[in-house]
Amino acid sequence: MFRAGFEEGPALVEGVRDGDANHAGIVADHLTLLSLGLHAHHEGEDTHLWSTLEQRAPSCAAHVSRMKAQHAEMLVYLDALDEALPAWRSSGSPADAAFVHGALDGINAALDVHLGDEVANIVPVMETTLTQKEVDWFGEHGRKATPKGAMFLQLGAILAAQPDGGVEWQKKHLPAPVRTIWKLVGKRKYEANRAALEGVR
Repeated sequence: MFRAGFEEGPALVEGVRDGDANHAGIVADHLTLLSLGLHAHHEGEDTHLWSTLEQRAPSCAAHVSRMKAQHAEMLVYLDALDEALPAWRSSGSPADAAFVHGALDGINAALDVHLGDEVANIVPVMETTLTQKEVDWFGEHGRKATPKGAMFLQLGAILAAQPDGGVEWQKKHLPAPVRTIWKLVGKRKYEANRAALEGVR
């Protein structure tokens, strides 16, 4: 979700016409949601994962050290995005958009390095060292960080990022009642938001 969401960020920003603050606000809300999610994801790892891995899997220490450094680099660009969005949200101007583009470029370059490294060198260790209760904590931490009313937008982004459109992910992670709510209500809200993001009128 983070890779796909931030990768399309520059195109979404570019799609806002000069001075269209309403459209800029919609895109800025979307980027803010992504930023909040990534901040929470990294915060959870920084506070609950790295020390656990260092204690239980000492051979992973070099990987953990690298993850911490990558998080620190990413934070610089995430903070830059958070600082740039309010002005662009208000103006919709290319001058303000330039700062958003700069932050997104940094985030995408950092994510390109970090996510592959994490999947290759951290996730396999997590799978053998963490309990299911500990794994579940990370999911709950992420949900708590999602603003009220944005859950369907985030869920839609997660499903859209899956190779099969989220069919198997839903079966694995969502109870049947939630899948029904998504089908009847959530999907429609997500698709309406996507149309607004892309400037479809």
